[in-house]
Amino acid sequence: MSAAYPDTPDGRYFLAKGRLWRRSDPRLSDKARAAHVKILMNARRAVKAAKAAGDEDALKRARSAVDAAKCALGERGPVWWEDGAPDYTRHAPASTPYAAWAEGLTIASDPNR
Repeated sequence: MSAAYPDTPDGRYFLAKGRLWRRSDPRLSDKARAAHVKILMNARRAVKAAKAAGDEDALKRARSAVDAAKCALGERGPVWWEDGAPDYTRHAPASTPYAAWAEGLTIASDPNR
């Protein structure tokens, strides 16, 4: 990730807009990751098109495709780490074990915090 979206020390999350967001599974090959990202971007475009068309059925299908791609990337669904640690996606860092790490970030280096 970029400096604007710092990674947690364990590499499981990045911080954006004051929330933790799960990173993609680092065990994915570059080829697999690229394929899943391509599917995700196509699905996101389909969501936008379905919204513009007012097509609720297409919107449901497109949102399902987004979810499937994010699960394939490891950003949703079962966690990709194996130590039994819980998932803190969408949590404010202050309410997680990452509180001290987040407090150590300077606001100047993270405008989304």
